[in-house]
Amino acid sequence: MSGATPAPELPSSAERHPSTRLLRRLRRPAAALVRRRWPVEVHHAGRVPDAGGVVLAANHVGAIDGPLLAVFAPRPVHALTKEEMFAGRLAGLLHASGQIPLDRFNPDPGAIRTSLRVLRDGGVVGIFPEGTRGDGQLHRFHHGAAYLALVTGVPVVPVTMIGTRPAGGGTNALPVRGERIDIVVGRPWRTTQQPWPRTREHVAATSVLLRGHMLSELATALADTRRSLPGPLPAGQSEDDPDTGLVEPSREL
Repeated sequence: MSGATPAPELPSSAERHPSTRLLRRLRRPAAALVRRRWPVEVHHAGRVPDAGGVVLAANHVGAIDGPLLAVFAPRPVHALTKEEMFAGRLAGLLHASGQIPLDRFNPDPGAIRTSLRVLRDGGVVGIFPEGTRGDGQLHRFHHGAAYLALVTGVPVVPVTMIGTRPAGGGTNALPVRGERIDIVVGRPWRTTQQPWPRTREHVAATSVLLRGHMLSELATALADTRRSLPGPLPAGQSEDDPDTGLVEPSREL
């Protein structure tokens, strides 16, 4: 992206920038390790701006979507990650690699402040608008990505994950060894930065526009790769439909 266009003035945030100690250092060796099991192809990586704040919004099909986004995105990503993961054996790695804990079931101003800090510092925030794993067709679409776009004016770049769960597989099913994984970067989408306060209706309307763009990019990605998504999860394996925890706070952060 050309440096001729001035970046929008982003809202301040007192939150510290997440750690980047491992975020850059581990990406190359992690990519090599993953590719020993699955061939991963990233399409249209150049659609992600080289600099400045960006939101990557991806569909959510399988258990490895988050790690793949962190490892193979064109730029290092601070992904919003369900806080339950930070209580398990991966907690240290998640903290050290700068991932952002998110309470998906309650308003989470801390996650908002951290995301704003990353974007203000010219970094990349990753988010899965569906909130949980599913068929990846964006049937449910929470408002977090649209909210961040409205607050900051930064571009939202769709990402379509293909092949990260086998057809008919459950929530934790992994693709068969050697199965190709496609990560397709879509065309950036922007909305006009809006000052506080932003109404829920405005955020919801903006989210409808973003979802429409992402659905168009998803269809294009499937057509171009000549592939399909794995379909719905088996009966009884659907996760609760959470709130993303990203809602307009009572005051500007």
